[in-house]
Amino acid sequence: MNIFRLAGDMTHLVSILVLLLKIYATKSCSGVSRKTQELYAIVFLARYLDLFTDFISVYNSFMKVVFIASSLAIVWCMRVHPMVRRSYDKELDTFRHYFLVAACFLLALVLHEKFTFQEIFWAFSIYLEAVAILPQLVLLQRSGNVDNLTGQYVFFLGAYRGFYILNWIYRYLTEPRFTRWIACVSGVLQTALYADFFYYYFISWKNNSKLKLPA
Repeated sequence: MNIFRLAGDMTHLVSILVLLLKIYATKSCSGVSRKTQELYAIVFLARYLDLFTDFISVYNSFMKVVFIASSLAIVWCMRVHPMVRRSYDKELDTFRHYFLVAACFLLALVLHEKFTFQEIFWAFSIYLEAVAILPQLVLLQRSGNVDNLTGQYVFFLGAYRGFYILNWIYRYLTEPRFTRWIACVSGVLQTALYADFFYYYFISWKNNSKLKLPA
């Protein structure tokens, strides 16, 4: 494992911890898109179908379990927890995310590296992760003001994809047969979706002001 992959995993883990901190400390999910969280739960469940069939390392298995468990826990809180679910911004979180699921699955059936059950679902998870942040970004744009923890969650989530792009570049330069082109193209697209958010995040940090996204 190279340093960029490790940094990507750690920033991804930090983003989840920040979101869990927001939900459990404030008993509120205001500003958080449940639809994005449901998409991430689908992403991890589809990607880690090999959890009980292909052992790579303790670290690898541990991280898979953490991502699956944390994503399901967040969705559970937003749907079931009596206090948290009352703060859910249902009127703002209106993105039709099921279209993303259908489109990504159809794309995986057409564009994949191997026509096997696990590879189809792996490709599906990669495509879906690339666009899973869209409902969250739309919700933040509609709400205007972004609280600190939600802003940090999205920032670390975007940073995770940035580190993974560096990881893929490193692997391409150092490994003779690195062919994960689906992950590379999807990762670049996903990072591009964060560009506007990063711009306003930097402006708010520079001016020491509250993060605001234009409607």
